[in-house]
Amino acid sequence: MHYIDEGQGDIIVMVHGNPTWSYYYRRLITLLAKKHRVIAIDHIGCGLSDKPQDYDYCLQNHINNLDALLSHIGVKSFSLVVHDWGGAIGMGVAVKRSSALQRVMVLNTAAFRSKRIPLRISVCRWPVIGVPLVRGLNGFAGPAVWMAVQKKMGKDTANAFLAPYNSWHNRVAVAAFVQDIPLTETHPSYQSLLRVEKGLEKFQESKIPMLICWGGKDFCFNKHFYDEWCLRFPEAECHYYKDSGHYILEDSFDEIAPLADSFFGSAE
Repeated sequence: MHYIDEGQGDIIVMVHGNPTWSYYYRRLITLLAKKHRVIAIDHIGCGLSDKPQDYDYCLQNHINNLDALLSHIGVKSFSLVVHDWGGAIGMGVAVKRSSALQRVMVLNTAAFRSKRIPLRISVCRWPVIGVPLVRGLNGFAGPAVWMAVQKKMGKDTANAFLAPYNSWHNRVAVAAFVQDIPLTETHPSYQSLLRVEKGLEKFQESKIPMLICWGGKDFCFNKHFYDEWCLRFPEAECHYYKDSGHYILEDSFDEIAPLADSFFGSAE
């Protein structure tokens, strides 16, 4: 399992989603590592981590992997930055270590159940064609570099997003993440997500400091999810960027950077 470990001080753990990797956080790492120790992971199957072909890429295993890494490197207390699948995975670890969590930055993600799924993602789950579309034709990671942003990515940036996912073999987890979305009670990861959702109550009660920065033109994690976070955490500091997309740190980093610096700079 590959991870970045930069800086010194209070620990901030950054958890990416699908189909990104720790590269998504590159500018936030550079900013926050000036005052903090920043750990940014690549999930198994993603980024520069190993990509086993016969692995069970389920939510609970991703949670367990991150939890094991934090134990391995001796992390006792930490804050989180979560995006996309990073919400369920990161908060899943936080639920297991509830007394260790200091604060959370939320970026276009969820850590609770929903039956909402865009057609363009649902197609990637269809039997027979779903896996070949994602793994063979790069029909998920490829389009994301232009569908998940409102500001056109530079060629080098887009290439970097896609670099770890350049073959059928290397897109194994990209496809698995799509299949692992638990929309119904019979899905294998449904109970895992339910445990994460129930665990959020601990942080609602403790009024965990939370910064929410949201791209309003996200075709997947739309305003419904933003409103759910705001409802669950009414004391959170909320910023809604109506003209930004799912890759909010690509579209609005300059606006978000001072907010993040201030939010984490006050951590004890």
